[in-house]
Amino acid sequence: MTRIVVVGSINMDLVTVATRFPAPGETLLGERFLTVHGGKGANQAVAAARLGAEVSLVGALGDDAFGTQMHEGLRDEGVDVSHVMRLDDCASGTASISVADGENQIVVVPAANARVTPAHVEAARELIAHADAVLVQMEIPLDAVEATLRLGHRLGVPVILNPAPAQKLPVDWLKLARYVTPNQLELATLLGADPAEDFRQLMQRAPCPVVLTRGAEGAWYREQGEPAHQSSFKVDVVDSTGAGDTFNAALAVFLHEGLPEAVCKACAAAALSVSKLGAQGGMPALTEVNALLAQQAS
Repeated sequence: MTRIVVVGSINMDLVTVATRFPAPGETLLGERFLTVHGGKGANQAVAAARLGAEVSLVGALGDDAFGTQMHEGLRDEGVDVSHVMRLDDCASGTASISVADGENQIVVVPAANARVTPAHVEAARELIAHADAVLVQMEIPLDAVEATLRLGHRLGVPVILNPAPAQKLPVDWLKLARYVTPNQLELATLLGADPAEDFRQLMQRAPCPVVLTRGAEGAWYREQGEPAHQSSFKVDVVDSTGAGDTFNAALAVFLHEGLPEAVCKACAAAALSVSKLGAQGGMPALTEVNALLAQQAS
């Protein structure tokens, strides 16, 4: 079984569904409200577990009602939470998400996620040493992100950096990543470049291999030479929240099959994830991904 370690955030998503987004200062009647377990770290952990991987999550929760619900929810999904801290002096992270016409707007309050430290990452050294791949995002402090990249590099374990929310990072950090998985704006931000620059040129300039997500266009990937393209899979879009997390999880789970196959399966998994409401609600099982791939091949 593929072993994945995820270092990242855990949030309770507070989701409001409406026919459109309100204008500034406008009060708009919504259609639905729900609370959904989320956070990029937790999302990627759940997605990887549903795809058949053995998954451990490194993160932090508050000792509050949301924290208890999410801790139990992760265990129910089969995620190892032995390295998820419970903090009694801090709230759990939240994300306020508005959904309209298949798009979303998100405001994140990190709370306990801001307390993940390099020491916390180091405490998971044995887990990381035996992992097939490590996933890390940027909803936790950057020193913990750096610690994850450096530890994975020292141990010879591939680290996939999902640079969201994006900011410019030192080049030597990027060189430690086995892959970075941005969209075009995130890649430009990472490199301190013009986001209007052709994305293929941006990929060529990156100091590490890049897997670039392009929404409905699919994904482009490059290790050496010219970037290659993987088309998307057509589905009816309900909610795009969590699509990127599903993509990253699938990329990590299937990386041992080679990059082209992993990107193909990641695109299929991401497509399935947008056909249902909620970040984790739409994350597919391995059987669903295989069924979609078989359907497309026939």
